[in-house]
Amino acid sequence: MCEDIYSDDHIRQVLGKVKTIAIVGASANQVRPSYFVLKYLLSKGYDVIPVNPGQAGKEICGQMTYASLADIPRPVHMVDIFRASDAVPAVVDEALALDPLPRVIWMQLGIRHDAAAAMAEARGIDVVMDRCPKIEYARLAGEIGWAGVASNVISSKKPKAQAGFQRYGIVPRD
Repeated sequence: MCEDIYSDDHIRQVLGKVKTIAIVGASANQVRPSYFVLKYLLSKGYDVIPVNPGQAGKEICGQMTYASLADIPRPVHMVDIFRASDAVPAVVDEALALDPLPRVIWMQLGIRHDAAAAMAEARGIDVVMDRCPKIEYARLAGEIGWAGVASNVISSKKPKAQAGFQRYGIVPRD
C-alpha cells in the first residue's frame, strides 16, 4: 500500500488476519512504548513474541525473548518494527527470509521506509507504516473514545462487545 492513509476497514482486516506478532525492538523497560504495546496485544489474545538481542533468553511480559526473527520456532503472522527507520531494511530482509513469510510488516509511529515497504509488498506482504497496532486496535474497538481521545466516532452509545475475551473486539479471529 505504501501510503499515509489507511482505511479503517484495511486496518481492521490486517489486525484480524494475524494471530502471532513478533515485536522487533521489544523492551523489558516498563515505561517504553514497545512494552505497553506488547502487554496490550497480549491482553487482546494475540500471541506476541518479543525480539531483542540484548534480552534473548529472558522473558518480557511472560513471553520468551528471541535475538532475531530467524530464532523464533513458530510461524509469525506480523512483524511489528520498533526500530529507527534506517534499521527497517535489515528487519524486512530478515522477515523476507522466513518460511512461511509473515502476512504483515507493521512500522510503528514515526517509522517509515518506502523502499523496504515496496520490497515486502512485492512479495505479497501487507505493509502498514507510521501507525501503532495498540492505538489502532483501541480506536477501532471504541476503547480510546471512552478515555476522551478523539476516535473519529461520534456517538452517545456504548460500543457493542464483539467476539473474544477483550472488552470490545474489532473482528472475530479464527
